[in-house]
Amino acid sequence: MIKVLVVDDSMLVRKALSRALQADPEIEVVGTAADPYEAREKIKQLNPDVLTLDVAMPKMDGITFLKNLMRLRPMPVVMVSSLTAHGATETLDALALGAFDYVTKPNEGSVGNLNNEIILKVKGAARANVSPLEQKRVLKPKKTAVAGLSMTDPLERAKVKSKLIAIGASTGGTEALKDVMEKMPAECPPIVISQHIPQSFSAPFAKRLNEISAVNVKEAEDGELIMPGCAYLAPGDDHLLVVRDGVNLRCRLSKSAPVNRHRPSVDVMYDSVVQTFGKNAVGVLLTGMGNDGAAGLLRLRESGAMTIAQDEESSVVWGMPGEAVKLGAAQRIETLHQIPERIMEAVRTTIRT
Repeated sequence: MIKVLVVDDSMLVRKALSRALQADPEIEVVGTAADPYEAREKIKQLNPDVLTLDVAMPKMDGITFLKNLMRLRPMPVVMVSSLTAHGATETLDALALGAFDYVTKPNEGSVGNLNNEIILKVKGAARANVSPLEQKRVLKPKKTAVAGLSMTDPLERAKVKSKLIAIGASTGGTEALKDVMEKMPAECPPIVISQHIPQSFSAPFAKRLNEISAVNVKEAEDGELIMPGCAYLAPGDDHLLVVRDGVNLRCRLSKSAPVNRHRPSVDVMYDSVVQTFGKNAVGVLLTGMGNDGAAGLLRLRESGAMTIAQDEESSVVWGMPGEAVKLGAAQRIETLHQIPERIMEAVRTTIRT
């Protein structure tokens, strides 16, 4: 039985979350709290396995409380966030501090859609790898970019123009992608990224990635030219595909049906890369719940592309990469801090025609 403490200043939200969670026989809501101070006492009394935590609360905001919690008594936390620009910023801050994932704050019209999402994320959180905030900071490798390719060498310049890197991620992926992108060199092939994320979160997240990366990172636009040294993040409610336009490559955004319950879907992106690049692609699958991207990574490997999956130890949730490993889709299984170097090793290999 998974014991959950619900922390939110709204009685409506506390009741909605409690009702949704109690509908699952494997979950017990052991208590609720209206503010962080009450939550602190309830944690001591009830020893919950998972916390749901409102981002914006009186007396002490959720981010400050989370920072203290992850330093002193680390535990799996699912944030409850509003889908606003301010809510996106705070939620991305929470994920950086070690929150497992987030759900959208329900209102009277959306309470009915909450059940499956919150149940899945609380169950995932109960199985997650959680470490103290200070330990995460100590263990994090130095932010040193791996070596890029020489733009004065004709062969290496050709590799930059003739290859593509495709990265998929979900739960835990916002932080994993930061770890990868801050080490990627400016002299690299174009990168396309599908991260399961709400529509209002993708532009702020792309901005954060751009601030820490030598690569130019942006939210992808439909019809946009794909260029070396640039990374394109799928918008939160669109599939991202790579298409050819004569000798050029362009981003294609699609509102077609969700795949594996997701839009953007990693599988959709990978399948487009199989069609446009095949064996000259590098496919990378990072931490995440579910199985999106596993079958697509296998199709990439079968096309001759290099495929890399994040290992279990460094993943917040070894769902997507774990499924890829089960399918035999990953040629390399790497810890997170090794992945940028492995990507560039694959890029440096001779172009296969």
